[in-house]
Amino acid sequence: MSTETADPGHGHSPAAWTAVTIMLIAFTIGTVAFFFDVQWLVWASGGLLVIGLLVGWALARAGYGVGGDKTTPQAH
Repeated sequence: MSTETADPGHGHSPAAWTAVTIMLIAFTIGTVAFFFDVQWLVWASGGLLVIGLLVGWALARAGYGVGGDKTTPQAH
């Protein structure tokens, strides 16, 4: 007896990967800038973090999110 449940996708999409990559880079830059006391770069990395969030949202709306029409489901 096999019961399949709907896979929520767990964020495996180009939109999610792009957003997370941008935000990880922003967080890394912000951490290093904070360590070296470069305040303008800390704030700029905060801005980049928000940009990463917006890019992920825009890509998801454009069809590159989980279940989007421009992505193909992957078998697990």
